[in-house]
Amino acid sequence: MKNICFSVLLCLLSIAIPCFAMEFEVTGTIVDEQGKGIPKVKISVAEQDFLTNNEGTYSIKLANRPHFAFKLSKDGFYSIIHTFSKHELNNFANSSSRQVPPISLVNKIKGRTLFALGGDVMMGRRYWSPHFDDAKLIQANSVEQDTKAILQHMRPYMSLADLAVINLETQIADEEPKTKAAKSVTFITPPESLDALIWAGIDYVSLGNNHTFDYLDNGLTSTLKELNKRKLGFSGAGLNEKVALAPFVADLNGSQFAMLGYVGWSGSALPSQTAEKDKGGAALGSMNNIKSSVGESLTKGLLPIVQYHGSLEYSDEPTLVTEQRLKAAIDEGAVLALAHHPHVAQGFEIYNQKLIAYSMGNFAFDQYFYSTHHSYMLYVWMDSESFHRAEIIPIYVKGYKPTPATDINRYSTLKRLSELSKLRSTQLTSSGGHGIITPLPRIPDSKTKQISKSVSESKLAHLYDLPWQYQISRIDVPDDISYRLGVVLSNGGDFENHASFNANERGRLITSDNHKILASPDNSWLSLNLSDEPAWFGMQYFRRVYNADSPSSVSFKVNSNKPASINVYWQGRKTRDKLFDALNSGQKHLIGTFEYQPNGWQEVVFDFNSPRIGYRSYRVLLEINGEEQQLELDDFALIEWQTAYTQSPTPPRLSTLAKQASYIGFNKEMTGKIQLNLSH
Repeated sequence: MKNICFSVLLCLLSIAIPCFAMEFEVTGTIVDEQGKGIPKVKISVAEQDFLTNNEGTYSIKLANRPHFAFKLSKDGFYSIIHTFSKHELNNFANSSSRQVPPISLVNKIKGRTLFALGGDVMMGRRYWSPHFDDAKLIQANSVEQDTKAILQHMRPYMSLADLAVINLETQIADEEPKTKAAKSVTFITPPESLDALIWAGIDYVSLGNNHTFDYLDNGLTSTLKELNKRKLGFSGAGLNEKVALAPFVADLNGSQFAMLGYVGWSGSALPSQTAEKDKGGAALGSMNNIKSSVGESLTKGLLPIVQYHGSLEYSDEPTLVTEQRLKAAIDEGAVLALAHHPHVAQGFEIYNQKLIAYSMGNFAFDQYFYSTHHSYMLYVWMDSESFHRAEIIPIYVKGYKPTPATDINRYSTLKRLSELSKLRSTQLTSSGGHGIITPLPRIPDSKTKQISKSVSESKLAHLYDLPWQYQISRIDVPDDISYRLGVVLSNGGDFENHASFNANERGRLITSDNHKILASPDNSWLSLNLSDEPAWFGMQYFRRVYNADSPSSVSFKVNSNKPASINVYWQGRKTRDKLFDALNSGQKHLIGTFEYQPNGWQEVVFDFNSPRIGYRSYRVLLEINGEEQQLELDDFALIEWQTAYTQSPTPPRLSTLAKQASYIGFNKEMTGKIQLNLSH
């Protein structure tokens, strides 16, 4: 269904910015699904084309730039794109294997269909009226152009599919209707944004969600009119229950797929958000409605694909209601089941050889909660009714723009999805920078890796360079050292992706008028010019999801040529506080003060306990004082510890969060090596 010039698309993924002229070499292998090297695969990257040799291997020299999109293509296989940062590729080149992880391609065969699936999409609210004087992303006189700019980095990925799908969590109208539902949050998006979605490759949208009736009948009528005008496929809502429960039928490669969408609850306000016999709204995803509409599709020879909007926002696991309804859909004959609404990514399950994705997270959304930025899009290959394979492309919603996730963001997303899926006996494997799911996952042979990490005068070591699909099974530290495992709750503190994808990191607070990001070939950091007034740096927003009364740490590195004093605070939003009242006037609790004396880069770690009950969220801030000087910061992180200190080589009983560890902490500053055993 797509006819797009990929050379143009790949240019969008490699926006030119000033960079270092240094070249570096990367090697790797392209394999088929059985692991055999594929010869003569075309690799398009950085405006150059390369071919694999007869064994499927390649060697490429690249000039330094922030990121690289590798597009792989060969007759008889589906094309695929993997995006890596220069930091990642440098790490691959300097690693013991000196290779990019093997990338596998999927055979094109008769009757096979590729779906590209994204999560929640909305183009209103803070896209037009952002907080904190951030730049507007959508202007009234350039809606379509601006929305295309938001979606540009996902267009190459979506355009590879036979059918590309998102959940449209908004109504569509030229202007906000005068009447709206009795609810605190309502969304409206201009019609031109639909044109941008189509440009980005989207073929179908689900309307089965809790924002499809925000402005009642007028908003729904306008939405349906604009979708029909553009011939953009949709289902999951209608002017009566029968229409709302009807599928959109996609005729693809000899199979007809019934796209069904539902919302899981009617809502407490009247009129309800769901359709009734003579009333419009979203399709109610009751057990009876799911079973009957799936069954009806089957009797017509259609293959049902179910999208369900339910569970609880910002949660790690689906509710039992959501799980039961999705499994009932599969039992009834659905060939694929997807869910959304939590706004964060949840795990996968292979159930009766069919795939369930419990939460697709956000695709393009304006939420500033740090946990909502790590998401994914999903490729699913179907052989008629049979699930063949899924591929997880991690994305990072950077400044409200969906971008390919690299570095820390890739690790965080894939590690989370891997560990949550293991709870449901579903094993993710890797292909390049992506995750893979198959209907009968091959549980790998008991594989182990031994990795040595050097630590120099530090209380911390990050774990982002570990393979995300492995678990830590043993940690050997010096005899006088205890360790603990933790996860990072802040985003973007390493500054490595600051220049990537023409998108700003909106989660950082920087009050210095004169600041910039500096870079070397191997690292990036923040430079602040201090004056008589204190400079503030830290988290722009409160962390919405955290564990109360947890051991935590604030960590950062600092460098200057003059003395400076840095106060570290936590600031909370109490349960009944309004957001901006808490941000502007909430009490700042001093964690500690660091007196910097010039001696090169120094690591600072302050331990504290996260707020107890009575707070809904919190953030950490640095108040930096010093005479006129240039002060540099790097590797800022808020870490929540998931285990107590131990000297046992075998990690203690690990929670799901502990298994997602991104940091190891030590009870005192150490210099030496730690040995990690990883199992898969």
